[in-house]
Amino acid sequence: MSKSNPLEITANALGGDDGLRELRNIVGIPSFCYKSPIGWIDIIAEENRISSAFFSETAPSSGSTFSPTRPVLTRTIKLLDLYFAGGPINFAEISVQLAYGTDFQQHVWKTIREIPYGEVRTYQWLADQIGRPKSVRAVGNAVGANPVSILVPCHRVIRSNGALGGYGGGLDRKRQLLALEGQDIENLK
Repeated sequence: MSKSNPLEITANALGGDDGLRELRNIVGIPSFCYKSPIGWIDIIAEENRISSAFFSETAPSSGSTFSPTRPVLTRTIKLLDLYFAGGPINFAEISVQLAYGTDFQQHVWKTIREIPYGEVRTYQWLADQIGRPKSVRAVGNAVGANPVSILVPCHRVIRSNGALGGYGGGLDRKRQLLALEGQDIENLK
């Protein structure tokens, strides 16, 4: 997550990700800490949609238990299990809450969801798809602000020159996700 992300600011004020997890648990915000092979993913549900999914560097404390309380969380966890087992998963069946971004960001995020499993597209491709070919930098910023990592597969977006670009979960995770999906990451700069 970027340093200006409200979740990160709140997490820091509460003593880190575990403090934020405890607050969600106390106030009853449906969430789950998913242990993936490449790190913890905090998943937050809002009604019957996923509103946030982001990598965390912190494992939940031993006293914290977070169980999936909503069907959308249960289904997301099952699909993540299949995904990390190497299955070609389409997360489009999972309803996500994208209403917290600008119209421009939402348009970019919805377009990212169209990138098929195992394929990559460029920031320029995204800009062209949304009808804003000169907005590559703004597209990159929108990709970086994606609140629903993996479900909105921003790891599949690379630079036109073949470089990986950025990734909120870190470039090592981006490489691992692309490799999991069958990309030859040696050919990506």
